[in-house]
Amino acid sequence: MSTPGRGLHGHVLDTLGPEITAGEYPPGSVLRTDELAQRFDVSRSVMREAVRVLESMYLVESRRRVGVTVRPKSEWNVYDPQVIRWRLAGADRPRQLRSLTVLRSAIEPVAAGLAARHATSEQCAELTECALGMVAHSRGHKLEGYLLHDVAFHRVILAASGNEMFARLGDVVAEVLTGRTEHDVMFEDPDPAAVTLHVQVAEAVREGDATRAEELTREITVGALQELDILAP
Repeated sequence: MSTPGRGLHGHVLDTLGPEITAGEYPPGSVLRTDELAQRFDVSRSVMREAVRVLESMYLVESRRRVGVTVRPKSEWNVYDPQVIRWRLAGADRPRQLRSLTVLRSAIEPVAAGLAARHATSEQCAELTECALGMVAHSRGHKLEGYLLHDVAFHRVILAASGNEMFARLGDVVAEVLTGRTEHDVMFEDPDPAAVTLHVQVAEAVREGDATRAEELTREITVGALQELDILAP
């Protein structure tokens, strides 16, 4: 998946971002833009643009007469989809997946309960369509198609909650689900029980049953954590 950058500075980010998030440059490391420009064979202006993107993610900070300094991990914008993507591509993947899945388990059940109270008829129809799409792609090693419907399903749940803070986590959840698939932290075919749970969540939301929607979604997130115990211990 491409970085938020375009062209040459995007190429720099594709390499430098993963290196920083993987710890190849420990916190406090000083990166010289002149040296980096030479390494990547780009102009200083291109390098400065790449650094600006990294600064926006709080991965680095620029200091006059010092250079570009790598910030402590505690200061990174860990909710930035690109930062998530880079971290999932590195050796820290199991811990990152677990951290993000625990976040999902705390947020999504509550969001589903709220969705049962606030979802529009259009959102209910979209949830049902997504769930049925998941069913249709749950056999025959069709994980790419399954992922598209799975991501859309969870985006709708978060948006239909009516809580703008939950809705903004749609990109985070999308990166978690995409990362599991792209890095083979999924079974060749999704767990049939999990697929059925998504259909039941769509039904509960459509029927306005907040308690059931929340309980079923909690089962989905618990199942996702149990899969990690097997596939990414």
